[in-house]
Amino acid sequence: MRKKQRITAEFHYTLMIAPGLIWLILFSLVPMVGIVMAFQDYTPGLGYWNSEWVGLENFKYLFSMGDSRQVMINTLVIALAKMILHLIFPLIFALLLNEVRLVRYKKVIQTIVYLPHFLSWVILASIILNIFGYTGVINTINGFIGKEPVVFMSDAAIFRQLIVGTDVWKEFGYNAVIFLAALTGINPNLYEAAAIDGANRMQSVWHITLPGIMGTIILVGVLGLGNILNAGFDQIFNMYNPMVYSTGDILDTWVYRMGLLDLQFSLATTAGLLKSVVSFVLIVISYVTAYKVADYRIF
Repeated sequence: MRKKQRITAEFHYTLMIAPGLIWLILFSLVPMVGIVMAFQDYTPGLGYWNSEWVGLENFKYLFSMGDSRQVMINTLVIALAKMILHLIFPLIFALLLNEVRLVRYKKVIQTIVYLPHFLSWVILASIILNIFGYTGVINTINGFIGKEPVVFMSDAAIFRQLIVGTDVWKEFGYNAVIFLAALTGINPNLYEAAAIDGANRMQSVWHITLPGIMGTIILVGVLGLGNILNAGFDQIFNMYNPMVYSTGDILDTWVYRMGLLDLQFSLATTAGLLKSVVSFVLIVISYVTAYKVADYRIF
């Protein structure tokens, strides 16, 4: 009877995860057959099995291209900046919000900064373009005070800062939830004892709050290494233009243009495969490090 009940329960669990498994197989496993294009001079008319096999020639050509090196630099710079600031700003915000004693006021603030996370970059990009565009709000204010308009969205020198800044603004409220949850695990008696000893709020934060959530800070920082090559395709694709390719073009947008616009399927697949391999290695390293440093385990 117990065995029958266990089999019945497992069958229900299997049915529950079946849609996710089907989605994973159709959109993640089946398309992996296309990896073979990275080692071919792929011709759509000939298909996978009849296209000319070229071995590692596509990889050699990829590394010899000046554009690919600049794209990789852009990807690393933008992704690193996002990773660092996505750790610093949510942490600072969580620490400040934790010091607010009015619960209703705290909830209102948290909700307001949390909302942008739920908006897609299609919507937010339009809003940002209307703010920073040549005829946008910022340049309209500049005109009133006698300053020349600035072409923010077409200036390669400031495009990276604009990308990183807007992404941090969109996500820091969501990322702060992790630190706010960690803060709830600190024993309130520690703050009372510190106050009796004469510690002010800043000293309590430095000697109690930060050490209390240091494991979470390290964990979030280490796990962020796995996304070092994900600089944000949705955001950049909706905001960039040919004028800022030199500083804003990342690996994902470059692969999109090479594969779908220029029809260089083999080259685009090579770049995508290279990114996937490097990302996989970084994810393994990050999880091993998280296990060693913060005792974080998946299983």
